[in-house]
Amino acid sequence: MGWKAAQKLIQNWKILRGDNVMIIRGKDKGETGVIKRVIRTQNRVIVEGKNLVKKHIKQGQGHEGGIFTVEAPLHVSNVQVIDPQTGKPCKIAYAYQEDGKKVRVSRGVGASGSIIPRPEILKIRATPRPTTVGPKDTPRDLVMEKTYDAKSGKGMPDL
Repeated sequence: MGWKAAQKLIQNWKILRGDNVMIIRGKDKGETGVIKRVIRTQNRVIVEGKNLVKKHIKQGQGHEGGIFTVEAPLHVSNVQVIDPQTGKPCKIAYAYQEDGKKVRVSRGVGASGSIIPRPEILKIRATPRPTTVGPKDTPRDLVMEKTYDAKSGKGMPDL
Protein backbone atom coordinates (compact mmCIF):
# COMPACT_ATOMS: atom_id res chain seq x y z
CA MET A 1 0.00 0.00 0.00
CA GLY A 2 2.98 2.32 0.28
CA TRP A 3 2.76 3.13 4.01
CA LYS A 4 5.89 4.22 5.82
CA ALA A 5 7.05 2.33 8.87
CA ALA A 6 5.66 3.86 12.05
CA GLN A 7 7.88 6.32 13.92
CA LYS A 8 7.03 4.92 17.34
CA LEU A 9 6.00 1.26 17.38
CA ILE A 10 3.53 -0.08 19.93
CA GLN A 11 5.39 -2.54 22.14
CA ASN A 12 2.48 -4.17 24.04
CA TRP A 13 -0.42 -4.85 21.69
CA LYS A 14 -3.82 -5.24 23.32
CA ILE A 15 -5.74 -5.68 20.06
CA LEU A 16 -5.39 -9.11 18.48
CA ARG A 17 -6.29 -10.73 15.16
CA GLY A 18 -9.86 -12.01 15.37
CA ASP A 19 -11.08 -9.36 17.85
CA ASN A 20 -14.50 -7.78 17.33
CA VAL A 21 -13.85 -4.03 17.04
CA MET A 22 -15.69 -0.78 16.38
CA ILE A 23 -14.18 1.91 14.15
CA ILE A 24 -14.20 5.17 16.13
CA ARG A 25 -12.74 7.54 13.47
CA GLY A 26 -12.75 7.79 9.71
CA LYS A 27 -15.24 7.22 6.93
CA ASP A 28 -16.59 3.99 8.51
CA LYS A 29 -17.05 5.53 11.98
CA GLY A 30 -19.49 3.58 14.16
CA GLU A 31 -19.28 0.34 12.16
CA THR A 32 -18.12 -2.94 13.66
CA GLY A 33 -16.04 -5.72 12.18
CA VAL A 34 -13.48 -8.41 12.87
CA ILE A 35 -9.75 -7.76 12.64
CA LYS A 36 -8.41 -9.68 9.67
CA ARG A 37 -4.72 -8.76 9.98
CA VAL A 38 -2.43 -6.85 12.33
CA ILE A 39 0.51 -4.97 10.77
CA ARG A 40 2.79 -4.31 13.75
CA THR A 41 5.55 -2.57 11.75
CA GLN A 42 3.10 0.21 10.83
CA ASN A 43 0.83 0.24 13.96
CA ARG A 44 -2.11 -0.62 11.69
CA VAL A 45 -4.90 -3.18 11.46
CA ILE A 46 -7.10 -4.38 8.60
CA VAL A 47 -10.79 -4.76 9.52
CA GLU A 48 -12.73 -7.26 7.44
CA GLY A 49 -14.99 -5.52 4.91
CA LYS A 50 -14.28 -1.97 6.18
CA ASN A 51 -12.26 1.01 4.90
CA LEU A 52 -12.63 -0.17 1.30
CA VAL A 53 -10.62 1.61 -1.41
CA LYS A 54 -10.31 1.13 -5.17
CA LYS A 55 -6.97 -0.19 -6.35
CA HIS A 56 -5.80 -0.16 -9.97
CA ILE A 57 -3.72 -3.25 -10.73
CA LYS A 58 -1.76 -3.67 -13.94
CA GLN A 59 -2.03 -6.96 -15.82
CA GLY A 60 0.94 -9.28 -15.46
CA GLN A 61 1.97 -12.90 -15.79
CA GLY A 62 -0.53 -15.17 -14.09
CA HIS A 63 -3.07 -12.48 -13.08
CA GLU A 64 -5.52 -10.13 -14.72
CA GLY A 65 -5.46 -6.39 -14.33
CA GLY A 66 -8.30 -4.04 -13.51
CA ILE A 67 -9.84 -2.01 -10.73
CA PHE A 68 -10.31 -3.96 -7.50
CA THR A 69 -11.85 -3.04 -4.15
CA VAL A 70 -9.51 -3.87 -1.27
CA GLU A 71 -9.48 -3.24 2.49
CA ALA A 72 -7.01 -0.51 3.43
CA PRO A 73 -5.24 -0.53 6.81
CA LEU A 74 -6.52 1.64 9.67
CA HIS A 75 -4.32 3.05 12.41
CA VAL A 76 -4.75 1.05 15.61
CA SER A 77 -5.83 4.18 17.52
CA ASN A 78 -8.91 4.44 15.29
CA VAL A 79 -10.43 1.14 16.48
CA GLN A 80 -11.59 -0.09 19.89
CA VAL A 81 -12.50 -3.57 21.06
CA ILE A 82 -16.20 -4.15 21.76
CA ASP A 83 -17.15 -5.10 25.33
CA PRO A 84 -18.79 -8.57 25.15
CA GLN A 85 -21.47 -7.67 27.74
CA THR A 86 -22.47 -4.10 26.87
CA GLY A 87 -21.67 -4.13 23.12
CA LYS A 88 -19.97 -0.74 23.38
CA PRO A 89 -16.35 0.09 22.53
CA CYS A 90 -13.98 -0.03 25.48
CA LYS A 91 -10.32 0.11 26.42
CA ILE A 92 -8.43 -2.99 27.47
CA ALA A 93 -6.46 -3.70 30.63
CA TYR A 94 -4.64 -6.84 31.71
CA ALA A 95 -5.46 -8.50 35.03
CA TYR A 96 -4.55 -11.72 36.80
CA GLN A 97 -7.17 -14.19 38.00
CA GLU A 98 -6.95 -16.08 41.30
CA ASP A 99 -5.33 -19.06 39.58
CA GLY A 100 -2.60 -16.77 38.17
CA LYS A 101 -3.90 -16.71 34.59
CA LYS A 102 -3.42 -13.40 32.73
CA VAL A 103 -6.63 -12.17 31.03
CA ARG A 104 -7.82 -9.10 29.13
CA VAL A 105 -10.45 -7.03 30.94
CA SER A 106 -12.65 -4.24 29.57
CA ARG A 107 -12.20 -0.83 31.18
CA GLY A 108 -13.23 2.78 30.62
CA VAL A 109 -16.52 4.69 30.58
CA GLY A 110 -19.48 2.37 30.07
CA ALA A 111 -17.36 -0.79 30.36
CA SER A 112 -18.59 -3.73 32.41
CA GLY A 113 -15.17 -4.88 33.60
CA SER A 114 -15.80 -8.31 32.06
CA ILE A 115 -13.15 -10.62 30.66
CA ILE A 116 -12.52 -10.29 26.92
CA PRO A 117 -11.64 -13.81 25.67
CA ARG A 118 -8.77 -14.50 23.30
CA PRO A 119 -10.03 -15.03 19.74
CA GLU A 120 -10.42 -18.68 18.69
CA ILE A 121 -8.58 -18.04 15.41
CA LEU A 122 -5.30 -17.55 17.33
CA LYS A 123 -5.45 -21.16 18.57
CA ILE A 124 -5.22 -22.47 15.00
CA ARG A 125 -1.60 -22.85 13.93
CA ALA A 126 -0.65 -21.94 10.36
CA THR A 127 1.84 -24.83 10.23
CA PRO A 128 0.97 -27.85 12.37
CA ARG A 129 3.55 -29.20 14.78
CA PRO A 130 5.29 -32.35 13.54
CA THR A 131 4.06 -35.57 15.18
CA THR A 132 6.71 -37.96 13.87
CA VAL A 133 10.34 -38.05 14.94
CA GLY A 134 12.64 -36.50 12.34
CA PRO A 135 16.28 -37.28 11.54
CA LYS A 136 17.54 -34.19 13.45
CA ASP A 137 15.42 -34.78 16.58
CA THR A 138 17.16 -35.83 19.81
CA PRO A 139 16.05 -39.30 21.00
CA ARG A 140 13.72 -39.29 24.02
CA ASP A 141 16.01 -41.46 26.23
CA LEU A 142 18.90 -38.98 25.79
CA VAL A 143 16.65 -36.06 26.70
CA MET A 144 15.39 -37.78 29.85
CA GLU A 145 18.87 -38.86 30.99
CA LYS A 146 19.88 -37.24 34.28
CA THR A 147 23.38 -35.77 33.93
CA TYR A 148 23.68 -33.84 37.19
CA ASP A 149 22.82 -34.73 40.76
CA ALA A 150 23.16 -31.93 43.32
CA LYS A 151 23.36 -34.20 46.40
CA SER A 152 26.12 -36.52 45.23
CA GLY A 153 27.89 -33.99 43.01
CA LYS A 154 27.70 -36.36 40.02
CA GLY A 155 28.16 -34.47 36.74
CA MET A 156 29.94 -31.52 38.32
CA PRO A 157 32.88 -30.29 36.19
CA ASP A 158 36.39 -30.29 37.67
CA LEU A 159 37.40 -26.68 38.16
